Amino acid sequence: MLKLNFPSFEFKLKMRNNKTFIFDILRKNFFLLTPEEWVRQHVIHFLVLTQNISANHIGIEKKIVINKMTKRFDLVVFNNNGNAKLLIECKAPSIKVDQKVFDQIAIYNKQLNSEFLMITNGLSHHYFKSNNNSKSYTFIKDFPL
Repeated sequence: MLKLNFPSFEFKLKMRNNKTFIFDILRKNFFLLTPEEWVRQHVIHFLVLTQNISANHIGIEKKIVINKMTKRFDLVVFNNNGNAKLLIECKAPSIKVDQKVFDQIAIYNKQLNSEFLMITNGLSHHYFKSNNNSKSYTFIKDFPL
């Protein structure tokens, strides 16, 4: 797999039926190693091992309903009160992080009301602060937590 713009982490991998699976430390299970899953696992390790965010405060691939349609967000970091603090959208490294991706996470955020957003394809990371009152976002340079 491609080297990503994250610190180096050790991952538990296994082969099954000529396919590679990666162990998810949050869900405590192996998942098919797709390019997007490679990015998601780097983000999870970054949050838990580098930023010292408790695994108990991270939600992964949970369903939300938006305009009667069921969607799944990639990751959310919750604060101690259970409110969304950081909503994260992961894309495969080959996917350009553009307006379409931002629009996707902004739609999810209408439901979650997260204070911060992160969009990453593993190579480039973009962070935003949400102003839920004015329904606007401000680009910020560094990881917000």
